[in-house]
Parts: sequence; structure tokens; C-alpha cells
Amino acid sequence: MKTLRRYLFREIALSVGFVTLAFIALFFFFDMVDELRVAGSVGPGYSLSSALVYVLLRQPQHVYELLPITVLIGTIFVMARLAQNSEFTIMRTSGLGPWRALGAAALLGMVFALGTFAIGDYVAPASERAADIVRARQFGPLSTGLTGAWLKEQQGERSYAVNVRALEPGGGMRGVRIFAFNADGHLAMSVRADEARFTEDGWQLTQVARNTFLHTGTDAARVLRESDAQWLWPTRITSSMVAASLLNPQKMATLDLFLYVRHLQANGQTAQRYEIELWHKVFYPLSCLVMVVLSLPFAYLHFRSGGMAAYVFGGVMAGISFFLLNNVFGFAGNLQNWSPWLSAAAPGLIYSVLSLGAFGWLVLRQ
Repeated sequence: MKTLRRYLFREIALSVGFVTLAFIALFFFFDMVDELRVAGSVGPGYSLSSALVYVLLRQPQHVYELLPITVLIGTIFVMARLAQNSEFTIMRTSGLGPWRALGAAALLGMVFALGTFAIGDYVAPASERAADIVRARQFGPLSTGLTGAWLKEQQGERSYAVNVRALEPGGGMRGVRIFAFNADGHLAMSVRADEARFTEDGWQLTQVARNTFLHTGTDAARVLRESDAQWLWPTRITSSMVAASLLNPQKMATLDLFLYVRHLQANGQTAQRYEIELWHKVFYPLSCLVMVVLSLPFAYLHFRSGGMAAYVFGGVMAGISFFLLNNVFGFAGNLQNWSPWLSAAAPGLIYSVLSLGAFGWLVLRQ
């Protein structure tokens, strides 16, 4: 049985690897064409080698997004080929019953799920940060919109609203504004700094202009203006939180997303979008397990000449429909304020029911 399982795992792993490589080559081509257009518009400063490095660093994110689809296509191809060559029939007569086959598929699916989680949580975020640094060296610091990112923090009776215009490739910040409000909601202090960097004790601001509003108990207030070359602002807002507000949450690690969601909730800010992405990060790798189980019934079908291509095409369509459903539930959950974990888990649950239903109907019923 170990020999059969090892043979099955090797064939599926090779097939999935080949399909993934083919998709990545396609995405690399499209990304490179887009990047060459950008390189041509900014002039000779953005070299071909920089564009090539940027596109290469973007590929791990594509691998993470495509793995459930490539696992489905690769596994369907192997299962259909084993059925067409009657190899799976020989395996069944050698003791590979339906439940053992389901167990082997679940084990292989968990391996793919762990691999997807590792790529999505460690490899892809690191490579995306490196890609952003390559691009920022040519196009300037990272920013979003016209005003940058806004964050909030509560410190005792005071609440702070923080605006960061842009994030430097090295981790520093540009165009920092801090507004402090007292318990009555009155503006107590405003700070403007050209640059800032993260330290263990807070943010070290450079070229600082501070306005302190001294309220006298009436509607009038006296303003004390100060300027400092350096000023330390104690805060718990970390570099990952600022990056989370500026970057696409899909490219963040699970722990960074979790900490950012807790920060938003602690300061009374809406976290629906980031909660959905957090749960999406949790459930998305398990899609590989669902896809392997979904493709198992193909081994029990009887193929005629040329029939395998139609089933592989069906697998491609199923993978694309899963990808679309995943995006639809993410957008709909955000708009309709659905439960974040349900919005993220719904596509996987639907396909789990479909895969187990297909397994019961095509395998156990026969």
C-alpha cells in the first residue's frame, strides 16, 4: 500500500508542478509586457533588469493564488489518466478501497494546504515587500490616495488621529501629521513632521512643528507653537500597522493582519475588510484539500478515447469558478456586512459539499 501511495503522490506532485509552472510562465509573460510599458513611459531610469527583478518577485503571490486551481487541474489529469490506462482499477484490486483512496487524497491535500499556507504567509509577503522596494526606488515612496493613510490610537484619556503620507522603502515615513484630542473632544495638540522612523519607544520625528492648544475653560484657547529638530512620540502603532493601511491586505502575513484587526477594533474603527482577509488567509490553503478530494471521483470514471481532455477542461472551469466565487463572496461580505469568517469560508464549504457529494455518488454508489 505504501508503494501505491508513494506512486500516486509522485505522479500528482509532478503533474501539479508542471501545471503551476505553465500558469506562472503565462503570468510572467503578461506581467512583463505590462511592466515594459511602464518602463517605456518613465524613460531610461527604469532599466530592463529592474523590471525583470520586479516581475520575478511578484511570482510567489501568483503561485499562492493559483495553487488551488493548479492542484485541481493536475490531480484531475492524473486521476483521469490512471482511469484511462486501467491503472486505478489495478490499484483497487490491490486493496486501494474508496476510503483508503479518500484518506490518501486527504493526506496529499493537507500537504498542498501546508505548502500554500507557507507560501502565502512567508514567501509571498517577503517577495512582495522586496518588489515594492524595487519599484519605490524608481517611482518614489509607497502611498495610497492623495492624503496617505489614516490611523487612530487611544492613549489614556487622549485619542490620536495619525496621517502618514508615504512609506519609504527602508521603513521610514514621510509627511507625518498627528492630531491629539482630549476627553472632551477638543483639539489638544497638532504635530507636523517631515520624516519619522520607528523605534522601540515610539516614533522618532524629524523637523517637527508642534501646536499645543491650552484651553482656558471657555471657548477660547491659547496656542503654544514649538519647533524641534527631533521629537519622540510614544505610541504602539508599529511599522506593520502603517504598512497594512498603505498596502493591499491580500499581500500581508496572517499575524500582521491579526494584529492590525485588533488595533482597529481597539480604537473603534471598522475592520470588516481586514477581518475578511484574515479569515481568507486561514481558509484559503484548505481549498487545496477540497480540490484533491473533488478530483478523486475522476479515477472511477470510464473514459473513451479523447474523453480525458473534456474532463480536464471541466477541471479548469471548476477552478476558475472557485476563484470567481471566492472574490464574489469577499466583495459581497464587505458590502453587506456578512460575518467575516462565513464570507471567507463559504466558497470552500460549497466546494467541500460538492466534492463529498461527487465522491458519494460516483464512488460509494457503484
